[in-house]
Amino acid sequence: MADEDCEAPKQIELEDLTVTVDFHPSKDIIAVGCIDGEVSIHSYSTKESNKLLKKLCHHKNACRCIKFSPSGDRLHTVSKDKSLWSIDTETGKVKKKIKKAHEALTYSLVTTDENFIATGDDDGTIKVWDMRTKTCTYEVKENDDFISDMIIDDQRKFFLATSGDGTLSAFNIRRKRMDLQSELFDSEFLSLAAMKGEKKVVCGTGEGVLNVFNWGEWGNISDPVPGHPMSVDCMVPITRDVVCTGSIGGIIRAVNILPNRFVGVVGEHENFPVEGLCLSHDKTLLASCSHDQKVKFWNIEGLENIKFNERKKAKKSNKNKRLNSSKQDNFFSGLVDDDKKDNVGDSDTDDDDDDSDDEGEEEDSD
Repeated sequence: MADEDCEAPKQIELEDLTVTVDFHPSKDIIAVGCIDGEVSIHSYSTKESNKLLKKLCHHKNACRCIKFSPSGDRLHTVSKDKSLWSIDTETGKVKKKIKKAHEALTYSLVTTDENFIATGDDDGTIKVWDMRTKTCTYEVKENDDFISDMIIDDQRKFFLATSGDGTLSAFNIRRKRMDLQSELFDSEFLSLAAMKGEKKVVCGTGEGVLNVFNWGEWGNISDPVPGHPMSVDCMVPITRDVVCTGSIGGIIRAVNILPNRFVGVVGEHENFPVEGLCLSHDKTLLASCSHDQKVKFWNIEGLENIKFNERKKAKKSNKNKRLNSSKQDNFFSGLVDDDKKDNVGDSDTDDDDDDSDDEGEEEDSD
């Protein structure tokens, strides 16, 4: 786990429970959404103090998900008040607003390109929006429970969605149709990450298992990766092989996919649920948010050097190893496999509503 002398910014303390977080795609800026609906934008630095840049109060209920546009010019936010907002990152002005984006409570969000975004709600409905005209260009309901997470491929042809009903669904953006949906699993699917250069997809479940799918073969899993003692509520890919996971138990873990190995514990929020994870634009920092009203930063540069030998068995004694990122030159050197070193981690680890009014808000049209 990172120490106080790590090369990472100091934590950001908020006035309420933090539930969603996202890094700017090109600047040292991070946005945070809280359960009271407030959204704040901060600059961060390892050498200077973090600074509050803007505080936005356009939502009347909990802000559930925030995402920067690919350029970073806009910040899109969805809320328990069913609304969808697009904010100018530089000025903080509202550029677009859709007061009733869904009939049910809005839960998740992904940007498909600079002008289009997809949103999912508590009833399993997904909508794709053209934010230039504020119109829904595609709507589908193939799930019976909340849309927990969504990602889009690098070619921006497909977006994938996980649901609380225990399914993974793949949608063809250009053809505006569902491509395929997995079989129904017993445990809810809560989080999602593309790995191995988009050859694999990993789904975090309520039972703590990571279900690995082959890309394009969405029907059933290729590999289950057990080991998390509690639900995997969020995850973010760090490299093509390593994903960081956030658990309801407050632990942030690094996991290698194929060979399946637990690398170690990156950090924690002292038994508060990890609600959100995101990776900085330079891929050196991981940010996490939790109910402890904090956003914490973790330096994860050393994870890119992790290599594992599939022929060697993982050491169970290292399954809960606390990683220390204070010295980047030798951060994970003890974990890298060679002919004389053993693997770290173990895939068998067992440790641990009404619509909002818009009083005081005006749309600033493009």
